Amino acid sequence: MPFFDKAESLLSRAAESRHSNLLVSNTLWAVAGYGVRLLIQGAYFILIARCLGVKQYGAFIGTTAFIGVFGPFVGLGSGFILIKNVARDKGLFPEYWGTGLLVTTTSGLTFSLVVTSVSSLLLPIPALAVMFVALSDLVFAKMVDLAGWAFQAFETLSKTARLNVLLSLARLIGIGALALTEGHPTVLAWTAAYLAGSVLTGLLAVVWATISLGKPKLRRGQRGWNEAVEGFYFSVGLSAYTINNDIDKTMLSRLSTLEATGIYGAAYRIIDVACIPLTAFASAANAGFFREGKHGVPAALQYTRRLLGTFIYYPLFAFVALLVGAPVVGWVLGRQYVNVTDALRWLALLPLLKTVHYFLADALAGSGHQGVRTAAQAGVAAFNVLVNLWIIPAYGWRGAAWSSIASDGLLALAVWFSASHLAASPRGGYARITIAAG
Repeated sequence: MPFFDKAESLLSRAAESRHSNLLVSNTLWAVAGYGVRLLIQGAYFILIARCLGVKQYGAFIGTTAFIGVFGPFVGLGSGFILIKNVARDKGLFPEYWGTGLLVTTTSGLTFSLVVTSVSSLLLPIPALAVMFVALSDLVFAKMVDLAGWAFQAFETLSKTARLNVLLSLARLIGIGALALTEGHPTVLAWTAAYLAGSVLTGLLAVVWATISLGKPKLRRGQRGWNEAVEGFYFSVGLSAYTINNDIDKTMLSRLSTLEATGIYGAAYRIIDVACIPLTAFASAANAGFFREGKHGVPAALQYTRRLLGTFIYYPLFAFVALLVGAPVVGWVLGRQYVNVTDALRWLALLPLLKTVHYFLADALAGSGHQGVRTAAQAGVAAFNVLVNLWIIPAYGWRGAAWSSIASDGLLALAVWFSASHLAASPRGGYARITIAAG
């Protein structure tokens, strides 16, 4: 009947408007949080780079990059599973929150011991400093991440943003205090302050999420097989992405020089900063991919097109800004970092490439094809490592930059081809997604 058709149309538009307004609100909160975090990180980045010098900074960057490879396996995809299920049924939060905390803590401590035990063979800094960074990044910072995902599942990114700011602020206070008291702190002193800030923030994050969202409890029985596999795929995929993003810095520290690592690491740090609005927007849209993705890849791709149509102007602006503003970075960091200008100009295309593969990869994950996404990311990560083994000894940081551009471009093509192929399949790329019972 016309009346009911009209009513249904109005309700549909109202729901779409509500989701659109929520996306805008969450994006603004995320951008604000990441923006403040950007200012704080910029301050402690300059402090670290100037206080440690290019060699010690290169050693620190190589260490954090190596530890970062293990980071995605901490929690074994618990955060991803929490967002997916709680975004659809808020009543599941206590069980996924409790399981996430347990798995994150135990796996984080395990990987910290592994990293520290092999550090003398691979990393150019003391084992105690490696342990401090590992505990910071693999245990306490992961608690902050899990709490942020918990708030994200409820689409309250205002609180996620505050957590991100708090972590960066705690680290800035630590390195700032060291710079004032010691002038030129060693890597060991800096990593101790780095750990202290992470411990404080991690504990506060867990308490805040528990008070705001509910007490954790352990689930009865084991995680469902499908859920465990999906979490594993997520961990492998995120690890592959991390390898693709960061392993070149560790390889530079071993296959080239610490000076080259410091130059390239400083330039890539600026790229990470330039990608903060992308990260914020993608975080705000994350729950939406799961809502749309339950209808198949075509629906997720339609959502992706709307997001790209809104956001694509930013990476184009960032590309021009990085090219024009690159000389300022070397001046701010000091004469040791004069070559950062050239490195930054080589890497300026990365925000645009990352924008494309971020949203397409999320479309695959949201529609139940995390395995396809993982395969693409793992294949490109392997390509990146193999190319770097040849190109870094020959061309140093320039080779690492060329490899990064090629790898991000290849990943964008791979996820685009995969999503297009699945969308054209007879079932519309639909993958059955289940929510395991307690």
